[in-house]
Amino acid sequence: MLKSTHQKAILALILTNIIWGAASPIFKLALFNFPPFSLAFLRFAGGMLLLFPFVYKNLAIKKKDWLNLFLLSFFGITINITFFFLGLQRAPSINAPIIASSGPIFLYLASVLFLKEKLHKKVFLGTLVGFTGVFIIVIQPIIEKGVIGNLIGNLFFILATIGAVGHAIFSKKVIGNYKPITITFWSFWIGMMTFIPFFSFELVNYHPFATIDYRGWLGLIFGIVFSSTLAYLLFEWGIKRIQAQEVGLFTYVDPLVAIAIATPLLGEQLTQVFIIGSLLVFAGILIAEGRLHYHPLHKLRK
Repeated sequence: MLKSTHQKAILALILTNIIWGAASPIFKLALFNFPPFSLAFLRFAGGMLLLFPFVYKNLAIKKKDWLNLFLLSFFGITINITFFFLGLQRAPSINAPIIASSGPIFLYLASVLFLKEKLHKKVFLGTLVGFTGVFIIVIQPIIEKGVIGNLIGNLFFILATIGAVGHAIFSKKVIGNYKPITITFWSFWIGMMTFIPFFSFELVNYHPFATIDYRGWLGLIFGIVFSSTLAYLLFEWGIKRIQAQEVGLFTYVDPLVAIAIATPLLGEQLTQVFIIGSLLVFAGILIAEGRLHYHPLHKLRK
């Protein structure tokens, strides 16, 4: 039984990352059939419409907060989703959540520098070890003499991760003043607007709805209902109630979910290089957890 608000925030972020862990293989499957910017535009347009009946009475945003709201949307949706989808078209889906685990090192430094949160040396050391594992996975195509497209896809995943870090940082600047659903609605609207030119191009040149099958529909439904509406609401609700530098640690839930789904769904295999890199990532978790007990499941037990 979860009694404290902090524990509920931990659970909300764990559930968020379970959904986002499942997203990489599901969206990769969808992208075999549906173009990336069409999927992105419809995902957030649909999510925005789902939220509107519940948020239309709470849409007011103060003038001073619009810049931060735009920046959290630009980084968290435009940058993150663009490079996430482009990366999925070029690299294995199981790489995405592992590479996203490099987020804590950027988020940790940013939270200390910009949000003035306290420096924790053990967490910093743990994120450095984890980042080493991520680096190994990024250069995996070179080590294994694989396809250069995989390397480009991995680099796109890095850019997507930087976008996610920006989202978390700018969310902390405004989320205390508004309901999570208000921030989520406006971030969807801003993100959707940035995708319109690219969606229009794909609509004219690729006619995506003429060839859509179960893969495209699965991506759209999952994206609109779960990966966008539900996950972003849980994320904004959870981040409002914990320190920003803790948020990145929940991305370690994603790889387990992604691997469990991608192996049977897409036939993706775990290579030796991937396993070594992943072990270093999880070693970073153990170092960071140490005396500070920063692992999300441990926090739920407290």
